[in-house]
Amino acid sequence: MPDLTLFLCIARPARVLPFLAMIAFATPSEAEETSLPYELTANADTALATGIDEEPARYLQNSDIDENILLPPARPQDDDPERTWSRDYFAVAVGVLNTPRYNGSDDRRTLPAFYLRGRISGYSFSTRGTNFQVDLIRQRRGQKTDFKFGPTISLRGDRSGKADDPQVAALGKRKMAVEMGLFAGVTHTGVITSEYDQIGFRMSASKDISGRHGSWTASPTIDYGTPLSKRAYLGVSASVNFYGKGFGRYYYDIDPEGSAASGLPVYDAAGRKATAGKYTIGIAGAYALSGDLRKGFTLIGGAQYGRLLSRFARSPVVADVGSADQWLFGGGLAYQF
Repeated sequence: MPDLTLFLCIARPARVLPFLAMIAFATPSEAEETSLPYELTANADTALATGIDEEPARYLQNSDIDENILLPPARPQDDDPERTWSRDYFAVAVGVLNTPRYNGSDDRRTLPAFYLRGRISGYSFSTRGTNFQVDLIRQRRGQKTDFKFGPTISLRGDRSGKADDPQVAALGKRKMAVEMGLFAGVTHTGVITSEYDQIGFRMSASKDISGRHGSWTASPTIDYGTPLSKRAYLGVSASVNFYGKGFGRYYYDIDPEGSAASGLPVYDAAGRKATAGKYTIGIAGAYALSGDLRKGFTLIGGAQYGRLLSRFARSPVVADVGSADQWLFGGGLAYQF
């Protein structure tokens, strides 16, 4: 979901979608390295002149890419003038994601992708790949500025699968890491192009609780999105990923034993100190097949560029047998009810 991960408004369209649903599909390592993504929360609280309910987008991101792209349809109970909280909804999306095999790889793979999100009594929740998060700040009906805060839990599978490059394979697989943390953010609706575009900032941080890399990750992200019409939406996002010493040591350093097995040189710079390890920029969009972004089926897609930095980029795993340039592409079909 930005990793700028992956906008002009005409007439009075529905209020925004999540920035990158496609990133929402990513696995933990991919999602974290992509800042697309954030979660768009629907908030149909004010009737527009066109009869379309206001739908503010929400920002959510667990990794780098980060978001949502579906808006809930209006129901009779949503018209209750006494309703305090934003309306309840549930959304699901499926698709495919084409991504490097690991952060820093020049080999690629195509994976199935999925995404779930919803809101009950003002509390929002979402999944992205193997990440789950809950917003503990209830969203009130019709609010322009929305604050978010809550816990996250995710699985990081970077280099836990088969490596195509024989030298990387000789270094051995990394075990799946379990990470827990917190996220906080704020979004504001009605910024530049209309009453319905939205800008958001989010900060997420997590700690390995499984004893794999034994370190932490943190990622600030900023994104902007706007509906182009009642059925089209476009968004952009940017993020930077910071990593603790243990993270760099586990995934990018090479000890003498690993060097002897793989033929790659010994490397210990990635684990010397915490550093900014990657930045991402992206773009994503949605097109409602139903003619209304708030309901029915919606096509979603996006692309993201990321680049590994400093000590991570100089690791032989990246510089000798991989690439610092990382591209991610995704698309799918979403449905909300």
